[in-house]
Amino acid sequence: MPTRGVLFGNRREAGQKLALALSGFASRSPLILALPRGGVPVAYEIALALDAALDLLLVRKVGAPGHEELGIGAVVDGDEPQLVLNEDLARMVGAGPDYIRAEVQRQTAELERRRQAYLGNREAHRINGRTVIVVDDGIATGGTMRAALRGARCSQPSRLVLAVPVAPRDAIESLRADCDEAVCLETPDPFHAVGAWYADFTQTNDDEVRTLLDQAGRNFATTHPEG
Repeated sequence: MPTRGVLFGNRREAGQKLALALSGFASRSPLILALPRGGVPVAYEIALALDAALDLLLVRKVGAPGHEELGIGAVVDGDEPQLVLNEDLARMVGAGPDYIRAEVQRQTAELERRRQAYLGNREAHRINGRTVIVVDDGIATGGTMRAALRGARCSQPSRLVLAVPVAPRDAIESLRADCDEAVCLETPDPFHAVGAWYADFTQTNDDEVRTLLDQAGRNFATTHPEG
């Protein structure tokens, strides 16, 4: 039966509700990774409730030669930036090794620029061997999230969890192969768009991202003075 009406007041309310569903992970000292920008207010509330570290998981699309809007892969931030590539599509559009190498360098530089803009000189949190929860404000098609999960997996977390407030059921099911567990509060049908399920879906701006990351860092430092 279709779900009707607004499900969440705003992203932070969605994060508070999602945190309740993730409360069992609190004892594992998880790392919360937010997809910016919209995923940050959601992830902030989860990090606060679980007394967990918060960091970003940045993803940059690799476009086809001469058609940048056609994604043939993505570069994903992490312990080391990871390339997630659709090799069949890359061959089809003539994206050879030299082109891909140059694109990876360009997108890696942009990832670093964006990380600096949001987090300054703070080092990224280690993913290897940790329980990692990847968070966004919702999923439409799942393409960006799939790249994010596959990139994070390359850094060898002990457990990789996908967590979103809302998504189409088929998108969540298709992503289960890329994570150890998927937590999604609502799978309305028909879906329409992520923003349709929020009363306030105002775009998250860079200042809000920086403010929430700074506050999360201070919160975590207060409760974990050993680092």
